[in-house]
Amino acid sequence: MRLGFEHTYAALPARFFAAVPPTTTADARMVIFNRALWDELGLDPNVDETQAAALFSGNELAEDSTPIAMAYAGHQFGQFVPQLGDGRAILLGEVRGRDGVLRDIQLKGSGRTPFSRGGDGRAAIGPMLREYLISEAMHALGIPTTRSLAVVATGEQVYRQQILPGAVLTRVAASHIRVGTFQFFAARGDREALQTLLDYVISRHYPEAGAAEVPALALLEAVTKRQAFLIADWMRVGFIHGVMNTDNMALSGETIDYGPCAFMNSYDPQTVFSSIDLGGRYAYTNQPAIAQWNLARLAETFLPLIDADTNKAIELATGVVEDFVEHFEARFLECMRRKIGLVSEEDGDADLISRLLAAMQNAKADFTLAFSAISRAATSAGEAATLRTMFAGAAEIDEWLSDWHMRLSRDPQTPDQRAETLRLANPEFIPRNHQVEAALEAATSGDMQPFKRLLAVLQRPYDRQSEFEEYRLPPPPSEVPYKTFCGT
Repeated sequence: MRLGFEHTYAALPARFFAAVPPTTTADARMVIFNRALWDELGLDPNVDETQAAALFSGNELAEDSTPIAMAYAGHQFGQFVPQLGDGRAILLGEVRGRDGVLRDIQLKGSGRTPFSRGGDGRAAIGPMLREYLISEAMHALGIPTTRSLAVVATGEQVYRQQILPGAVLTRVAASHIRVGTFQFFAARGDREALQTLLDYVISRHYPEAGAAEVPALALLEAVTKRQAFLIADWMRVGFIHGVMNTDNMALSGETIDYGPCAFMNSYDPQTVFSSIDLGGRYAYTNQPAIAQWNLARLAETFLPLIDADTNKAIELATGVVEDFVEHFEARFLECMRRKIGLVSEEDGDADLISRLLAAMQNAKADFTLAFSAISRAATSAGEAATLRTMFAGAAEIDEWLSDWHMRLSRDPQTPDQRAETLRLANPEFIPRNHQVEAALEAATSGDMQPFKRLLAVLQRPYDRQSEFEEYRLPPPPSEVPYKTFCGT
């Protein structure tokens, strides 16, 4: 079988990766196959699931694949590790989709590599299905993300806190180049590799930066702006990544690595779900600051490429990284305006939004349901009563509603236009943590129906699917607090 693979990354110098084949598995069986994505990538429409399972388990290699494990470093919870790399992932190659965009095809959980650092290189079925589900949900929400093409059961056992069935995820990404990829070469003082990597990223993702007077600075500007927009997108739906290490920030601007991620229920800026984030470093409200911190680490690696005068390079790079705040705040305000039905701009909008969020925090209102109720209240006076119940009749929400309606009266949209603005800004369905866990538990036991049903609902997040009302609801009090785990 040939998949039309290209190998632009594997054509880079040998120190960028390790050539390594995936480890074969005992009994490859397709668990879920994203046929729609397969078709988007323009791959062979005649491939059946048995063939795909053999390919995406690592048991068979496409004739035109060149499997490699990529080298990178990274700051993990603020501590620098000079060598990480793909310890359980193998890049098979790149395919050019129907849209002309080049994308990586990577196996995750496909066995040991030279970067495994003592790990088994394998993955359990639950975390791989979690990434499949959440990444496809994020895509449906309109948030830049890696995507999932398949999950294949290996027929083998994986040993974690307990014995679990093993699986391999096939991940599709604009690329897998991370902040940590640049850090890997910077830590070794390898300026030649840094320049090569810079040129590659510009060519693949930001060609306009190549024409700039200082390409490295232009690339930093482009990545900074794209990351600011990405974090604002996370925040608008209550998404918490959970492990924003520099090796988990992709230069492409896609969300990558869905380990201990989760979605916020009751609005609380300090919300943390990850079992390993004991200090709240990656809490919901900290995500913009952490993204900027990561970008500062990226900027450090660019310094020799920006200017031979280190002081001048620092000054230029610092200015770009500081611009992150302005980019993020502007994008977040734009997102939040739409979440309350506005397309015009007034000076008091930020205060109006801040007051709403403060009222939500005081009332412990559910983030998604509150904005869903606002969508309805904007077009139906009777729905305001539903919204008030979420705030226990607090006077502050009545005052806010009054000011909000006055602001809406100055916005130029027709009622129908506003209803559509609100619908497209406020999802009715997010991956509710308790629903995700229930689906994964059933799937681990061999029953994929709850998973597939949940996935189908999440693929239409902005539609009011009244027949699936139970998927909108927050968890019962008995299931709070909720913790997520990395799965490695």
